[in-house]
Amino acid sequence: MRSNAPHVQAVLVRSFGVALIHLRLHRQYVIYINKVESSTFSRCSCGTSRHSISSFLHLHPSNLLFQVVPIDHSAISIVEGTPFFCLAFTNTPKFTMEGQNENDELYPIAVLIDELKHDDVLLRLNAIHRLSTIALALGPDRTREELIPFLDDSVEDEDEVLTALSEELGNFTEYVGGPEYAHVLLSPLENLAAIEEPLVREKAVESLNKVCEQLSESQVEEHFVPLVLRLSKADWFTSKVSATGLYSTPYKKAPVALQQSLRQHFGALVHDETPMVRRQAANNLAKFVKEMDSKTVIEEIIPLFQYLASDDQDSVRLLTVDILIAIAEEIPKEQQPSHGVLLTSLRSLFEDKSWRVRYMVADRYEKIAKAVHEEVVTRDMVPAFVKLLKDTEAEVRTAIAGQIPGFCHLIDRDTLLNEIMTSVEDLVSDPSQHVRASLGTQISGLAPILGKEETIAHLLPMFLQMLKDEFPDVRLHIISKLEQVNKVIGIQLLSQSLLPAIVQLAEDKQWRVRLAIIEYIPLLASQLGVEFFDEQLSDLCMGWLGDTVFSIREAATENLKKLTEVFGVEWSKASIIPKVMAMGQHPNYLYRMTTCFAVSTLTPVVTLEIIESSLLPILERLVSDEIPNIRFNVAKSYAVIIATLRRLPTDKTLVEVEKSEETITPAPQSQELIQSRVVPSLEKLQQDDDVDVRYFATTAGGNQDEAMQTSP
Repeated sequence: MRSNAPHVQAVLVRSFGVALIHLRLHRQYVIYINKVESSTFSRCSCGTSRHSISSFLHLHPSNLLFQVVPIDHSAISIVEGTPFFCLAFTNTPKFTMEGQNENDELYPIAVLIDELKHDDVLLRLNAIHRLSTIALALGPDRTREELIPFLDDSVEDEDEVLTALSEELGNFTEYVGGPEYAHVLLSPLENLAAIEEPLVREKAVESLNKVCEQLSESQVEEHFVPLVLRLSKADWFTSKVSATGLYSTPYKKAPVALQQSLRQHFGALVHDETPMVRRQAANNLAKFVKEMDSKTVIEEIIPLFQYLASDDQDSVRLLTVDILIAIAEEIPKEQQPSHGVLLTSLRSLFEDKSWRVRYMVADRYEKIAKAVHEEVVTRDMVPAFVKLLKDTEAEVRTAIAGQIPGFCHLIDRDTLLNEIMTSVEDLVSDPSQHVRASLGTQISGLAPILGKEETIAHLLPMFLQMLKDEFPDVRLHIISKLEQVNKVIGIQLLSQSLLPAIVQLAEDKQWRVRLAIIEYIPLLASQLGVEFFDEQLSDLCMGWLGDTVFSIREAATENLKKLTEVFGVEWSKASIIPKVMAMGQHPNYLYRMTTCFAVSTLTPVVTLEIIESSLLPILERLVSDEIPNIRFNVAKSYAVIIATLRRLPTDKTLVEVEKSEETITPAPQSQELIQSRVVPSLEKLQQDDDVDVRYFATTAGGNQDEAMQTSP
């Protein structure tokens, strides 16, 4: 639609790009009007929002904001004295596609930039996650000169936005021009590292270290180390807390003199008056130690460790356990006994008045033992281990129980039997269920250390008692770890000792315990043999097929498959399949449903003859079952049978075919079975009144498109 008024054309002036970004980022929009014909619009402008610009330029919201379009100048209202930026109007009546494409590309970037300052936090968060898109469009130069300075000024926002920003900047090196320009990212990250919210600071520190990894030695010296020192000397504790995590990465790239300075400033943080700073210094000192040589560790770090280990705050002292391990790993073991201060601190930690410190020692006990000299283990750590096993706090006993096999591997068998075993046996009747559960997880690990005779004498009575524990997790942990004991004493002896307890647990009220027993049965069966299984465990396995919990029924059918693989197809035909067939006629629909699952699970491990004579008759009876759920599960079982028959030879199972590398031709009889026995049943199910039955029947027949069109 054309008016008689002079028309002008809006074009993006490239030279004003910097102003465009800055003004858009600050949610200020200004239009500069050039002189048009004889009008007096020269250097006049109007300030407005993006939406009013859209109206002002007669653009529909779905159109591009900066699309080049003819504008009726009479519709423009002018406001004198407002700053101008980047839209110029000329009296050129035509425009090129090149100009339009250029503006088309800029519009989505402009929208993203708008979202960075939007009132809605979700939009701001979305824009932060797409910063790389903005940076890619702007290019490295403009990202460094415009976007990064803007982000530097944007640290007053919601914590979740700042957390996302901290994370994004850690991956921004490629967008600012590569590692040689990566130092420009340090300024916004430094600001973020001083934020009060811990999660923001953690992400900022993580990103700073990531950026530091990519910096050259000169960049580290010129830009990164000064940043670390500024944070370390800041007045507020948040900056100092962040600083403690920024020493390890630059240290390895710094010259010797600068390394000395870094150690001194870290020492100042260790001695800081604020517990939060000392806590984080202790937390990060272990990582810092790994970057130093043993001489420096001995001369400078041990005194810092000693200072922290005697801190009046237990939250600081408990973190010194990891420092101790790091120091011990750096100092050659033969030199350790000569450092009495280190050993004194170690003994103090063992007997600390705070249970939280003792808990940390207990939780790291194996690591400590591996790091220190053998003499220290025998002289100091064995008595301390026994003492921790008898600690007054259940949390400490729980932690040390988890270290039993790991620590006991490091000492000789006689020491274990004479000094430790009695205290371990006492934990079986510990008043805390969590201690007993932790012991149940680890106690089997002692069997390889003790050997057959001592395992029978010491561990089997413990197992029997723990299998009767009132807390289900204790029973569960013992069952799940029996394989280690089996390797030491043999399944025959194990089963004779524990079978009554295992049979009892097969009916445990906690279904997870029953599930653990089911998963253990194939191993038990393979070791005990078919005769013992048929006498003692067969009825047990079939009973699980009718369990009230679906996961148990599902595991029970899988169990039958594994047992068939262990004992063979003929055993399955004689012992399992008749019982499965009988279940197919059970009045309880759950049993009939499980029959379908059992057929699907057993099909890959039985031969063509058994499928024809036993499994297909089961399904043919259930095709007419009154319960729709059973009928559509019959259809699903038919799908498994079809897939199996198409690959099945005359005398092998599908599992055997898959294990064999030979090319095996399917039996001609298989296709005949599909056509004569399976397809008629599926056709019947495809006419079923229930939509789900029709769907699964059609899918099983291979015509899924028709199934999707089935209507109720």
